[in-house]
Amino acid sequence: MLANIALRSVLKSSVGALRESGALSVNQWTRSSALLSGPRASCVAGSFAVSPPVRHYARVAKKKKIGPQSQLSDLPSTMLKMDYQAVPLAQTTDDVVKRLLSLELASHSEKLQLKKEQLIAKVQREENDRSSVEVRVAILTARIRNYQEHLLKHHKDKANKRRMLMAIDRRKKLLKNLRLVNYEAFEKVCEQLGITYTFPPEYYRRATRRWIAKKAFCIKVFKEVQKQKAEQRLLKQSSDTEAAKIIAV
Repeated sequence: MLANIALRSVLKSSVGALRESGALSVNQWTRSSALLSGPRASCVAGSFAVSPPVRHYARVAKKKKIGPQSQLSDLPSTMLKMDYQAVPLAQTTDDVVKRLLSLELASHSEKLQLKKEQLIAKVQREENDRSSVEVRVAILTARIRNYQEHLLKHHKDKANKRRMLMAIDRRKKLLKNLRLVNYEAFEKVCEQLGITYTFPPEYYRRATRRWIAKKAFCIKVFKEVQKQKAEQRLLKQSSDTEAAKIIAV
């Protein structure tokens, strides 16, 4: 008898626990479905209220940065590589072979080499000229522009930045020497390659307050000395004219 009563009490408590857990799961499911379904009406203290709608905004599309145009962009993709331009058989082959030998499937170094040859052809003195100052300036110009395009994408590449600065200094020295020796060739090189030559500053020293005051004092002393020399010249000229008058008398 006592065993039957204990069994009944255990069964009742387990059924109650199962009912409570089922009610909780139903409430959670209804809350999640309400959030997913959107706004719903609810009655609170006899009033009808609508919850605000949930808006999911799309992300703003990022604008692509349009950088300067590459020096290799003017090379047509149908042009043959430099090694196959002088081969007559490459001009008469089928389209598949021409595409393999064209710049469409060429590497960056092959395109850069072709660009160097185009710049050299603009400024070279004769057909087989490969060692003149103009040719070296053209090669350095193509290399510098390639470094500049690379550093726009990889601005932390310090090694290539150093090589670019060294190439710029070398080209500047060559242009300075060419300007002193042959000004017409200098003008032609700058015009054909699109180079803007800027003159270096006359003095490279950093202007401090002490240096500025010293320079102003030196200029003032120089002006005073020039003034004294001019007065001495006037006195000498007047004495010479008086001596000439005495001699004439």
